[in-house]
Amino acid sequence: MLKEFRDFAMKGNVVDLAVAVIIGGAFGAIVTSLVGDIIMPIIGSIGGLDFSNYFIGLSKNVTATNLADAKKQGAVLAWGNFLTLTINFAIVAFVLFMVVRLMSQFKRKEEAKPAEPSKPSDEVVLLTEIRDLLKKG
Repeated sequence: MLKEFRDFAMKGNVVDLAVAVIIGGAFGAIVTSLVGDIIMPIIGSIGGLDFSNYFIGLSKNVTATNLADAKKQGAVLAWGNFLTLTINFAIVAFVLFMVVRLMSQFKRKEEAKPAEPSKPSDEVVLLTEIRDLLKKG
């Protein structure tokens, strides 16, 4: 069983998938930082669009003005936090779309490059010489 597992784990697809997951995790962290540390603060400073503390108290005991304290007091509907995460998701999805689009453009450019003419084989050269000699005849 151990040998079968080793053979399975060493197949190209499994190794490629493991590498993709690791790179994807690292890329996800970079994009999350881009959104959380650069894009959202700029948006927040321009229009004050920090929705993370917007909520609706679902019990009468909720009198707090920020989400953390309100959650301690009772059930809350944290619609602002949901909206902020939805905006973050849309930004991350757009950035990933742009990266995939850019990579596919590079791939198309590589495919569009004309192939270098290959050198004819020795047999083809010899047959061409024979044909030319017969024509001269």
